[in-house]
Amino acid sequence: MSALRKTKAVAAAGLMLAVAAPAFADDSGFAYMHDLRKEGGRTCFTDHYHYGSGSGANKALAQKAAIGSWSSFTDFEYGSDWARFSRAASKSMKCSSGTSSVDCQLEARPCK
Repeated sequence: MSALRKTKAVAAAGLMLAVAAPAFADDSGFAYMHDLRKEGGRTCFTDHYHYGSGSGANKALAQKAAIGSWSSFTDFEYGSDWARFSRAASKSMKCSSGTSSVDCQLEARPCK
């Protein structure tokens, strides 16, 4: 087989795989180095927590910033499948008021 025919065959095979392959979820694969378990239809880390913190002019804004912090880091490390705070388990958030802002810290176990 000539080099040109080989190149065309490889390109055609690659195209067929790309078309036939399912779309992959956004999961970095790093989550699987932790222990996981099923919880209420979700797959969750058993004992590995992620943390977030945020500040805002009021409690709602500070909570939103803390959740964004948690989600952003979780997305970076494990992919967006794990970064939805609404699916997280063992959520805990503590907020305190300062003189000009509210600060919140949270922890939660990522789930997907």
